Amino acid sequence: MSSLKQMKTQVLKFRNDRDWAQFHGAKDLMLGLLVEAGELAEHFQYLTGDELKQYQQEFKEHIADEMADVLFWLVLMSAELNIDLEEAFERKMKKNETKYPLAQKGEKIGSLDSGKLYNRWQKQKQQSRLNKGR
Repeated sequence: MSSLKQMKTQVLKFRNDRDWAQFHGAKDLMLGLLVEAGELAEHFQYLTGDELKQYQQEFKEHIADEMADVLFWLVLMSAELNIDLEEAFERKMKKNETKYPLAQKGEKIGSLDSGKLYNRWQKQKQQSRLNKGR
């Protein structure tokens, strides 16, 4: 299977064969997507560094299954809302390219260079973890 359109056809057939469309309004699909995203997030919760790398290798198939579940619900939601995901993705990437221009190493983006921005983000993330432990 190579395209989102093919996935959409397969996902809708799977859902319709089971008569689940009656349970799949936009809100229900969003909640299903969030549940699956949460299950994916659980694979990364509380793990850092080498421990995380080892876990990712050991449980790669489980992580992939959760990612597929997220995609399943996203594709269903796009069908319900009549949104072409490929088109939406291309449009959003163009917006992102404008919003976040490519910088050369050491070149400043706004008032910070990319390395300083990354370091600031890392410090904020670390501080947030410390604050959660209080």
